[in-house]
Amino acid sequence: MSERHPIIAITGSSGAGTTSVTRTFEAIFRREQVRAVIIEGDSFHRYDRQEMKTRLAAADAGGDNNFSHFGPDTNLFCELEALFANYAKTGSGKRRKYLHDLQEAAPHGQEPGTFTQWEDVSSDNDLLFYEGLHGGVVTDQIDIAQHPDLLIGVVPVINLEWIQKLWRDKSKRGYSTEAVTDTILRRMPDYVNYICPQFSQTHVNFQRVPCVDTSNPFIAREIPAPDESMVVIRFANPKGIDFPYLLNMVQDSFMSRANTIVVPGGKMELAMQLIFTPFILRMMERQKRASAL
Repeated sequence: MSERHPIIAITGSSGAGTTSVTRTFEAIFRREQVRAVIIEGDSFHRYDRQEMKTRLAAADAGGDNNFSHFGPDTNLFCELEALFANYAKTGSGKRRKYLHDLQEAAPHGQEPGTFTQWEDVSSDNDLLFYEGLHGGVVTDQIDIAQHPDLLIGVVPVINLEWIQKLWRDKSKRGYSTEAVTDTILRRMPDYVNYICPQFSQTHVNFQRVPCVDTSNPFIAREIPAPDESMVVIRFANPKGIDFPYLLNMVQDSFMSRANTIVVPGGKMELAMQLIFTPFILRMMERQKRASAL
């Protein structure tokens, strides 16, 4: 953690909704004129798209049915921790970008599914913002969770998470239900060992709970709408959180535990704005004071 060079990390599995949370933070950054370095977790995958397909086929041929993007063998955990550690100390570090599609790849003259070259983080920034799979991973070798000043987990109940992934991968990526189901099953050991434990390291968790039947996510024809769900917001340390203010500002919300507030799904972005805008402003004020010393 660092007052001079703070880090905010959003962590959650594929299809969990971390991208939507990122858009909320980007809106706060624009409104409050905070210059954020955006780091995508995909850029710390070990293999590009084509090599991952090759290694996946080799794993299948060798009887390894659990080779996935979620585990340490396919990610650069040490490099991600080095970025966080170096940024916290110096405001710099090594980064690269993963080029998801033709639009992102064209300016670099590269193919989609490849990485740009490693480069230094620009010094013209106020904080580092990470969104991806592994912002809070802890293993015997690395401890990424120790570095963020604010670590946020985004974790829908499992059936809703699967529905969101199935809908995204089928509608936007052209995958079949069978292919997405195979990916879910393949990732399960790494999901249990490397994704779930992160949510015990977070400062705040957002868990969306549908209020409609999602008992068989593999036949769901649509994602439950925000208004068809509630969001459970758990604070690891509720000290300083103005719960009466939040309850007053977010209609139909309630406290389920001393450190947990439940809000309507359609009000999740409002709740995030109310919770995190003061936090970011305090973060920038501490940074200003530290820089003046």
